[in-house]
Amino acid sequence: MVFSILFGLLADRYGRWKILFISFLWGAYFSLLTSFSPSYIWFVFLRTMVGCGVSGHAQGLIIKTEFLPTKYRGFMLPLSQVFWLAGSLLIIGLASVVIPALGWQWLIRIASIPGVVLILVFKVMMLMRLRLFIPESARFNVSAGNTQAALATLERIAKMNRSVLPEGKLVEPSLEKRGRFADLLDAKYLRTTLQIWVIWLGISFAYYGVILASAELLERDLVCGSRSESAAVLTAEAAGGSQSPCYCHLFAPSDYRTMIISTVGEIARKRLSVSVNPLNILGINFLGRRLSLSITMACTALFFLLLNICTSSAGLIGFLFVLRALVAANFNTIYIYTAEVYPTTMRALGMGTSGSLCRIGAMVAPFISQVLMNASFLGALCLFSSVCVICAISAFTLPIETKGRALQQIK
Repeated sequence: MVFSILFGLLADRYGRWKILFISFLWGAYFSLLTSFSPSYIWFVFLRTMVGCGVSGHAQGLIIKTEFLPTKYRGFMLPLSQVFWLAGSLLIIGLASVVIPALGWQWLIRIASIPGVVLILVFKVMMLMRLRLFIPESARFNVSAGNTQAALATLERIAKMNRSVLPEGKLVEPSLEKRGRFADLLDAKYLRTTLQIWVIWLGISFAYYGVILASAELLERDLVCGSRSESAAVLTAEAAGGSQSPCYCHLFAPSDYRTMIISTVGEIARKRLSVSVNPLNILGINFLGRRLSLSITMACTALFFLLLNICTSSAGLIGFLFVLRALVAANFNTIYIYTAEVYPTTMRALGMGTSGSLCRIGAMVAPFISQVLMNASFLGALCLFSSVCVICAISAFTLPIETKGRALQQIK
């Protein structure tokens, strides 16, 4: 929570590229250290440090947003989420193979490899004094008064595209006051900021609720007609008197397969949203971000309630597939909207504060998915659904529509 805001503030003041590099370095370092944790306390502390680093990764989306033309943002920005979801799919597959054979420590070490490789690439580029891999945002450089660096980046882009820059000069004024909390709560953006915070909290609550509920449904057989291999293991443990009150045990192979299938739902949704699915294209690029988000949030609320239907294991997987697709679409749209609605002088801070609210939703979700759901399954589903309805209303009433709107440079 704290580092999400801190990284956003620093990115608005000192540059997106620097903060992105620091966050990757921080996350990879502490992630690798986690695999050598001597105790549970050390494990929790080191994973907390990893979370601090991950909170700065959103600056990559900010850089991408600030480079993309207005007409392409609704198509290209969703691709960023595809790679996130592909990574989620990969880690589930790795866990199903590595944990039974080598243990969780080796899973973390293997998962740290891409981060280490990326850091080495960053380092080589820095030593060569090149920013060809990820250039600093030209919009940020202009706002900071570094017009020469902005021109150099734009000329390099024009050369790569076999084009030339239009004649003229960059005359945007540099601003000393960047990344200020007061600007987020200024009269022009106050209502937008508060509603965005509500939506981020609710979407995160629903997203991690679905993920944790998927595991809970599989492990503890909470839906009639669905009984996994791990549930059978749990029953056997209970019969032998060795059942843990926290119900911790390894997933069976069938549970990993189900988690992979439900995660594929997110990837399938994203691919369709930027290629062949006319409804998603209509929603994001024609109906607008606000209406599209309100519709997907309302559908998310509906499918949470449908999980209460007595169904087979295949039916449960189908509901989870669609629900994971919907919550991923929600995240996709709010990411785009948040990056577009704020001006360059406070765009990173706006994303950072939203990410902080996102962490609050993620922290609350386990208490509902893994505690309340055990006591009252329908009650937990109704709570998730109610939050999604509130988010749908908030999205529908957002005061600014960013579809077709040029990025604002100053407040």
